[in-house]
Amino acid sequence: MGTSARIHASRRDKADTRTQRLAANAAKARRILRRRIASHQFFRFSALCNSLNCTKVNSLFWMGMAAECFRIPSERLREEPFATVICYPRPSQAELQRRLKELQKLGVTAIEFSGQKQVLNMHVLGKGCVGLVIKAYLKSGEAVALKVRRVDADRAAMTREAEMLKVANSVGVGPQLLGVSKNFLAMQFVDGSLLPEWIEKCWNETSLKGVLREILEQCWRLDRAGLDHGELSHAPKHVIVDNQDKPVIVDFETTSLNRKPSNVTSIAQFLFISGLVAEKVNRKLGERDKKAIIEALRRYKADGSRQNFEKILKTCGL
Repeated sequence: MGTSARIHASRRDKADTRTQRLAANAAKARRILRRRIASHQFFRFSALCNSLNCTKVNSLFWMGMAAECFRIPSERLREEPFATVICYPRPSQAELQRRLKELQKLGVTAIEFSGQKQVLNMHVLGKGCVGLVIKAYLKSGEAVALKVRRVDADRAAMTREAEMLKVANSVGVGPQLLGVSKNFLAMQFVDGSLLPEWIEKCWNETSLKGVLREILEQCWRLDRAGLDHGELSHAPKHVIVDNQDKPVIVDFETTSLNRKPSNVTSIAQFLFISGLVAEKVNRKLGERDKKAIIEALRRYKADGSRQNFEKILKTCGL
């Protein structure tokens, strides 16, 4: 073997050894994490990852742990930091006991800490002024999105939001309502991407047009039902596109039956007139005639007929 070949072989062996060492460290991290979960030390896993070497170890660690999300059985929710999440942001023993009973009545058997938001270094699906949204499991094994009312929320119960969601469901809009109590709202879990992220990843013009049209159709049905969502003029977090490319409008906490509905006009401005999402849509589908869209929206606002709605679809190129 020549000198050059020996050097290349030596480098390859060193690289293989390094990869094996990183994989071994990642496997060690996973074993220790499982033990810590079992011994109630789950929330210290971040320091554990960081102590075991660089970013590559963490990447390998998470690849191995991806299918082992942090599912906590309901009987352990009285422990910290889980109790604080259930009674966020100010837990008390009395409040915790009440909420655990509510979860039992709703049939919740476990909570899974996953998602892009964090509370107390715990991952959740969403966080807002009224509540947190976390992934949960029912006795049947079904995964649900569970909205947890914050202790300091400006409303006393989740029942009103449940009533609004029920109206939306009646016209085929929103995640399916599965159950409600004073402090919890159980809904269909929508596995997918937020609309801006989905648009960024979508390069199929037919699929993109189909999703945008369906969003507008859902908003038209909400208008016809007299239900105003209230937050669709800026909706980067209010539409999820599931893994079958079906859009689902979410978060009905500010919805009202007492305001004049403006769902179609609000979402059309968000999708086609101004903002980052409108820019993405124009980049993918080509520039739309904004003046013509605004005129079509003005006519629809004066008369929300199906005919005027279809003129909006046509003007938007859908």
